[in-house]
Amino acid sequence: MSRILSLAIAAALAGQAHAATKPAAASALPRIDTTTTTQLPRNVVPQHYTVEVTPHAQDMNFDGVVSIDIAVVQATKSITLNAIDMTFSQTSLKGAGGTQTPQVSIDAANQTATFTFDKELKPGRYVLSTNYTGKIGTQAVGIFALDYDTKAGKKRALYTQFENSDARRFIPSWDEPNYKAVFDLTAVVPKDQMAVSNMPVKSSKDTGNGMKRVTFGTSPKMSTYLLFFGLGDFDRRTTKAAGGTEIGVIAQKGMVSQADFALESGAKIIDEYNDYFGVKYPLPKLDNIAAPGQSQFFSAMENWGAIFTFEYALLFDPKVSTEGNKIGIFSTDAHEMAHQWFGDLVTMRWWDDLWLNEGFASWMEGRTTAKLHPEWETAINMVGVREGAMRRDAISTTHPIVQHVATVEQASQAFDTITYSKGESVIHMLENYLGENAWRAGVRRYIKKHAYSNTVSDDFWNAMDEGSKMPIKDIAHDFTLQPGIPQIDVGAVTCSNGKTTVQLTQGEFTRDRPGKTPLSWRVPVVAEVVGNAQSRTLVRDGKGSITLQGCGPVLVNAGQAGYYRTHYSADQFAAISKAFAQLKPIDQLGLMSDTWTLGTVGTQPIADYLELTRNIGPDSKAQVQQSYVGSLGTINAYKKGDANLPAFQAYAMKRLRPMLDKLGWEQKASDSAATKSLRMSLIGTLGDMGDAATLAEVRKRFATLQSGGSMAPEMRRIVLGLVANKATPAEWDQLHAMAKSAPTPLVKSELYSLLASAEDATLAQKALDLVLSGEPGETLGASMIRNAAGEHPDMVFDWALAHREQVDKLVDASSLSRYYAGLGAGSSDPAMIGKIRAYAEKYLAPTSRREADTAIAGIEYRIKLHKEQIPAIDAWLAKNGG
Repeated sequence: MSRILSLAIAAALAGQAHAATKPAAASALPRIDTTTTTQLPRNVVPQHYTVEVTPHAQDMNFDGVVSIDIAVVQATKSITLNAIDMTFSQTSLKGAGGTQTPQVSIDAANQTATFTFDKELKPGRYVLSTNYTGKIGTQAVGIFALDYDTKAGKKRALYTQFENSDARRFIPSWDEPNYKAVFDLTAVVPKDQMAVSNMPVKSSKDTGNGMKRVTFGTSPKMSTYLLFFGLGDFDRRTTKAAGGTEIGVIAQKGMVSQADFALESGAKIIDEYNDYFGVKYPLPKLDNIAAPGQSQFFSAMENWGAIFTFEYALLFDPKVSTEGNKIGIFSTDAHEMAHQWFGDLVTMRWWDDLWLNEGFASWMEGRTTAKLHPEWETAINMVGVREGAMRRDAISTTHPIVQHVATVEQASQAFDTITYSKGESVIHMLENYLGENAWRAGVRRYIKKHAYSNTVSDDFWNAMDEGSKMPIKDIAHDFTLQPGIPQIDVGAVTCSNGKTTVQLTQGEFTRDRPGKTPLSWRVPVVAEVVGNAQSRTLVRDGKGSITLQGCGPVLVNAGQAGYYRTHYSADQFAAISKAFAQLKPIDQLGLMSDTWTLGTVGTQPIADYLELTRNIGPDSKAQVQQSYVGSLGTINAYKKGDANLPAFQAYAMKRLRPMLDKLGWEQKASDSAATKSLRMSLIGTLGDMGDAATLAEVRKRFATLQSGGSMAPEMRRIVLGLVANKATPAEWDQLHAMAKSAPTPLVKSELYSLLASAEDATLAQKALDLVLSGEPGETLGASMIRNAAGEHPDMVFDWALAHREQVDKLVDASSLSRYYAGLGAGSSDPAMIGKIRAYAEKYLAPTSRREADTAIAGIEYRIKLHKEQIPAIDAWLAKNGG
C-alpha cells in the first residue's frame, strides 16, 4: 500500500508541475484552511518552487533566481510572502491574461516582501518570477558559512538551517509549515566542491571558469523549513538499507570514516522505521551531513533526505569519543530519522502543535535505542527524561504541550523541555495505557491518512481512537491542553483475603504556588504490591481506588510510565523504603526522584531522601548509583558558600569513595556503558567537592596526557574536565596551548569549551576575553560564554550585557530571546531577579519573555529552598553524618 501511495502522490506532483501557467477553474484551486494560524495573507498558495542559487562564499552573499507556481484563490492586487535581507529585480507575474511587472516593497519588521500589481489578479494559476540577492551568515540560521582548519589550511563550507522560520533568508517563500510545495533546486558552484540537497543530483554540467551547474531531483511536497543545501570540500560514504534506500554520510574530507558508526546505525534505524510506521521511506536517499562548530539552538535538523548534524553529535573518533558519545550519536540519528515520517511526511499545520514533531521523535528515539541496543540499558533513562520535564512543568511559567504561537519568536521559544521531554513522557504513558500493538496500529493509521499533508493534535488522537476499545483522546487532552503535573496521594491501604485495596487522591504538584487549586486530570495509574502482579486504574474527578494482588508494601507508578508525582502517607513511605532493595532499578529511580522533589517543597521531610538513599551502595545498579551521585552534587551546588558545606562534603565523600574504590580508576573490558558513565560521575563529583586524593590522581593523569600518553576516552574526558574546572594559571595555559594545536575541529571545540569552565574567576575572564578575540571561531563563542556562566552566573551576565553588541553576533537569532536570561539563571543572588527583569523589559517583546520569567522563577525557587529546606539537611547531617 505504501508503494501505491507514493506513486499516486508522485503523479499528483507531476501534474502540478505542468499546470501552473494554464488557466484553471476556481473549483480546481486549493482550498484555504481557515482554521490554521498564519502570519501571511491567505489569498495565495504556492505549488512549486524552481530555484537557482549562486553562492559567493568569500563575499558572504548569494544570487538567486526563483519561479514560483502559485494559485490565487481570492482576487487580490498584491502578493505577500516571507523574505529577510533580500533585494529584488526583474520581477514578473505570468498568467492566462499575460505578464505583469509588480512594485516590490519590503517590511523588515514583519519579514515580508509584497508584490503589488496594477491589475487585480483573478483566481487562477500564475508563475511569480524574480531575481534576488541574499546574505550568507556566520551563525546557524538561513544559509551560513562555517570555517574550519585543515592540514591544507583554512576551509569554508556552506550549510542551511531553516527551522523554524529561516527559509525566508534563502528563498522568497511562503515560509510557514502549512504551505507545502514542491522544490526544484539548482546551484552554480565551484566544480571541485560537493553540493548536496534533499534529493540526489540529477545532472551536473561544467559552465567554465571553474564552476558547474548542479541540478537536484524534484523534491516531494514539503514545508519550506525542510529544504536543505550544503556546499564544501566533502567526502561521502554510502550503504544500502535492507529496504533498498541509499543511506549516506557526508563530512569534511579526511573525516568521513568517523561517521561510519552513524552510517551503519542509519541503515538499521530506517529498516526499523519502515516496519514500525507501515509506510516505506519515500525518498531515494537519506544523507546525514556533518558540520564543524555548534549552535545554541540545536545539534541536528531533520531536513527531508538531508539531515544536518554538527560533528560533535555525529562523528566518532575512537581516540577521544566515549561510549556515551556513541549512544548520543545513535540517539540523535534515531530522533532525526523518526522525523522523516513524523514531521516531514506528516507535518504539523502550525507551531502550536510542534510537539507532534518533537515529542514523538523524542519518544521514538528512546524506544528505538532501547530496542536495537539493549546492552546500553537506556530504557531506564526515561525517568530522567520525565524528571527534566517536571522540573520545568512545576513552576508558574510552564505552558501546555499544545500552545498558542503567534510570532516567529514565540515559535523559537516553543522548542523547549515541555515540547520535547513532556511530550515524550506523555506519549510513553499513553502507549503503556493503550498497549504497544494498539498504539502502533494508530500510528500507522495516522501516517497513511495524512501523508504529505498537515495535521493538528486531534488528527493524531482520532487515529488512535479509531476502532480502539480504550479511547485515549480525553486523557490526552488533559495532559496536552493544560499545563502542570498531577500528584497522586496514596491514602488508606487495607488488605483482606490476599488482596490490597488502595485509596488514591489526585492533586497537583507545584514548586512555587503553595495552596494552588489543583487542575483535574484523568490519570492512568499502574501499581503493585512489591513482588506481585501489576494492576491498572484510571483516577478521575480527583479520586480513585485500586485493588492489588498480595499484601505488603505498595508501589504506585510501577514501571514509572506515568506522568505524575507519587506522594505516600508516612506509614506507606516507611513500608516502601524498607522494600527499596526489592524494587526494580527503574522503580528505585522513580521513588528517589519523587522523594527528593517532594522534599524540596516541603510536602514530605527532605530528610526522607537521605534516609532512603542509605540503601544505595557499591552493589546497587550503576544508574541508581549515578542518580544518587547527581543528587549529592546538586546539594553541594546549593550549599556553596554555606558555612555547613564542609560537613556535607565530608558526608558525601564518605558515601562516594567506596563506590569509586569498587569500580576502580581503570576501565575494564566488561564495563557497561552505564558503568563507564558512573565512573566519570564519581570522579567528577568527588573532584568538584575538592577531594584531595581524587584531584591528585587527576593531575597525575593529566601529566601523562601532556607527555603523550594515552588513556580511555572516558578517563581523558573527565581528567580534562576536572583540570579545566580546578585549573591553576599554568594548567589553564597548558589547556589553551592544547586547544590552539588541536588536530581536529572536534577536539578544538572540546578544549576551548573547557577553558571557559574554570572555577577561578580570573581564568574564566581570560576565556571571555578569548571569545571576543575571535580565536575560538564564530560558532563556539556563545557556548563558551554559557559555560563560564555555569560557574559565574552573576559575573558573566553583567559582562555579556556590557558587551551585548559583540555577543549578539555570536548567538543564533533563534536563541537570542532566551540566551541572556539563561546566563543569569544559575544565580542565587536576589539582585539577579531585578537584572533579568530589567533586561527583558528593555530588550524583549512582552510576548517573548517566557524564558526570562522562567529564569527568575528558578532563582526564587533556589533562594526559598536554601532558606527552608537546606537547614533540614544540616540537621539530619548533624545527627547522622558521622
